[in-house]
Amino acid sequence: MEPLNEQLVERIDRYIEHLFTPADAALTQDLKEADAAGLPPIQVSPNQGKLLYLLVKIVGAKRILEIGTLGGYSTTWLARALAPGGILVTLEREAKHAEIARRNLERAGVGGAVDIRVGPASESLQDLIRKGAEPFDLVFLDADKVGYVEYLELSLQLSRPGTLILADNVIRNGLVLDEHPDDATDRGVRAYNQAIARHPRLESLILPIVRKRIDGMAISVIR
Repeated sequence: MEPLNEQLVERIDRYIEHLFTPADAALTQDLKEADAAGLPPIQVSPNQGKLLYLLVKIVGAKRILEIGTLGGYSTTWLARALAPGGILVTLEREAKHAEIARRNLERAGVGGAVDIRVGPASESLQDLIRKGAEPFDLVFLDADKVGYVEYLELSLQLSRPGTLILADNVIRNGLVLDEHPDDATDRGVRAYNQAIARHPRLESLILPIVRKRIDGMAISVIR
């Protein structure tokens, strides 16, 4: 098998980005603000953001749950696709990240549709469950990978048949292929992939995503 042509992959990614995600002042500023504040550059790519946007539109989501806000880049993509009158609840562990996200979301004109909750995701999810939150139409996981399986199980309690559950970074440049990964993050992702493949309530698939490395987005729908 021929090795991956990284230069060609980057050209293809830029080609798709040029066609379908033209320059956007608010999103560009999101990235600049996050970088200036020293946030890690781990947000979704523009093409992944457009994928999230389209999936929200396809589902017609009026209630979205995001686990992992960072600087609000993916949050902006998701919120822009909400059905009229919709709400996006996003969970962020770090108060600094949440504050930057609030400013970015206000600038993008979607702040009024977003509820940012600060604290450990598992605690925030359990709080939503205790308070009887209405089921969400779409859930997006993009937080610490060690917690993915726990977040999945808690999210299922906040979902309904037909809810779409998405999870980012589930291939890890092939490191999840190892039966016993050395890194806890890779082990967490591998466990998540196995969980959605075997879960009796889910129908799932991983969509490979290739940029500078090979990764993937897991897509599950509740039966």
